[in-house]
Amino acid sequence: MRTKDLDSRPKITPDELLALIGTSPADNLQGLSTSVSWKSKWVGELVRQAFDYQNFLNTVGKRIEVFGPWALACAWQSSLMDTYVTGPIRAQARMAAGAGRNPDLFSDMNGWIYKGYSRLLYTMTGFFIEDGKFSREKAGKISTTKKGYEFLKNYMEEFAQLEHSYNNIGLTRLKAMKELLKCLLVVITETPPASGELPFASKASGEKPGSFEDYLALNRTRLENLYRENVFDIKDYSERVTGGKIGFSRYEYVEGSTLHRVRLRDYPTPRGLKSNGKILYMVTPLINKPELFDLAAGKSVIEGMHKEGYRVYLVDHGDPGWEETELELDFYGKTLHDHYLRILRERHPRAEILIMAYCMGGTLILPYLARRAEELLAAGKPMDVKKVALMASPVKFDDGDSGHAGIRALIRRNYDPSLMKELFGAVNIPPQVIEFGMNEIQPAVQYNVVRGFYERAENPEAIADAAPFLYWLTHGTRFPVSAHVQWIQNVFMDNQIYEGKFRLPSTNPKFDGQPVNMDMLRKAGVAIFEYKGSRDPIAPAGSCVAADIWGLARPDASGRKGRPRNVSIEKNIGHIFVGSRRHLAQYLAAVNEFYRS
Repeated sequence: MRTKDLDSRPKITPDELLALIGTSPADNLQGLSTSVSWKSKWVGELVRQAFDYQNFLNTVGKRIEVFGPWALACAWQSSLMDTYVTGPIRAQARMAAGAGRNPDLFSDMNGWIYKGYSRLLYTMTGFFIEDGKFSREKAGKISTTKKGYEFLKNYMEEFAQLEHSYNNIGLTRLKAMKELLKCLLVVITETPPASGELPFASKASGEKPGSFEDYLALNRTRLENLYRENVFDIKDYSERVTGGKIGFSRYEYVEGSTLHRVRLRDYPTPRGLKSNGKILYMVTPLINKPELFDLAAGKSVIEGMHKEGYRVYLVDHGDPGWEETELELDFYGKTLHDHYLRILRERHPRAEILIMAYCMGGTLILPYLARRAEELLAAGKPMDVKKVALMASPVKFDDGDSGHAGIRALIRRNYDPSLMKELFGAVNIPPQVIEFGMNEIQPAVQYNVVRGFYERAENPEAIADAAPFLYWLTHGTRFPVSAHVQWIQNVFMDNQIYEGKFRLPSTNPKFDGQPVNMDMLRKAGVAIFEYKGSRDPIAPAGSCVAADIWGLARPDASGRKGRPRNVSIEKNIGHIFVGSRRHLAQYLAAVNEFYRS
């Protein structure tokens, strides 16, 4: 008998190979609609209880006149806890945050699992790539021989080890990666799963399902594209392609603008474009890199505003360090805007200054403008900024129609400001902690991002186009810890801006430390443009109501024609709509019409 006959075996099926992995956290057997980091939450609760208990011990230990010998016992026990429990936890959290790693050990382990899983997908796919094409002949030999079965079995055992070490359940990033593995197994064996469900089958609206051969051809192309760019791990790919630098337009930092880590960027109008003589002051959130406004050609707010002739300036909050840990919203919501608008007025004394702000940048710029109106009008001067455009900027935070009831309930259960300061008081809130909270607000966001990227990978241009956005998405900035505590408590939970209780400093003693009168936006003639999304879970449409209640929201009693009014536009978009060329073009057309009015 020939050796070839001895090595042959019945054709391997995807189900046979997946059975070697067994059921794992990557399968979402629970049928959850989101990702659940149950181990992280469990340990997080234990950590909070440990610090709460130590605080109790400290309280008793300081009251020897009341508790006598019990106070000494508690002080001794607190010292032991600080040495062997809370101290090491605190040190680990701060060292991890300072090194840019995830302070959550389970999430950090998941990061290594993603890297390992991506490596296996890359090398396994690469085995079947010859001259840039997926080899059907090679796949046929592997899937019909005993040696081929052993080859695939070894891979399945490695995938199994990673999957069973995973720390999350539900619709997770690893589930999206496993769906790509299933797709790869179907393409190798050219056999559909017994369930008949084909991962990454085309489901375009109104499109008839293609044949199984069409499916195989499409997904060979998908795998060829992913392998060629080595893009199975979206974070690693974004770092390699961008080199850690994103942003399309040229800028320089304004001399004298540095306040702590914050600086003002100047984006001069490019040559060949005519200036309209107006200044656009752009305010970004504290938790994101400002390049969201300037991702790439055709996906840049700054590029679009340059084409309309604006000179653009943008607030860059930088990456706050130890010196910024005590900075509060007074600084980020008042001091730096006073300084930067003074610079702009000195540089462009006769130019009209317009404001554009995104997310929490818009939330905080509104009370600033109201306080600025109070100060200027009290001094007998006219308001010098009359138009502000808001992008997905929430101002109403309640348990009712704002849409924030779920996240507010989550904050009540899990957020402990004193613990945040204990763990991150010297290093600020790391981006991974912010991302954890954002994932709680956005169901299955990591699954959707990764799977959506794999789906679009049948088009090689889509892969390259996504790199700047993926880098921005996976590389956040630290949030100054004191400002974070105030943002959560004063703005998010106490709803102080909406209720007129938010306080800011002032050079005028009459207003210093007093609640901001938001009605001053109307008295000063400030027009508000509001752009919001019906699919936005971070800034729900019900919370983006500034244009409905402040500024020129009411009929103009003067009867003057042509006076700008508030504009409120709701679209079927999500929170980061500027990443879409189509959605961005619609926004730019609408906001420029408002600015020209």
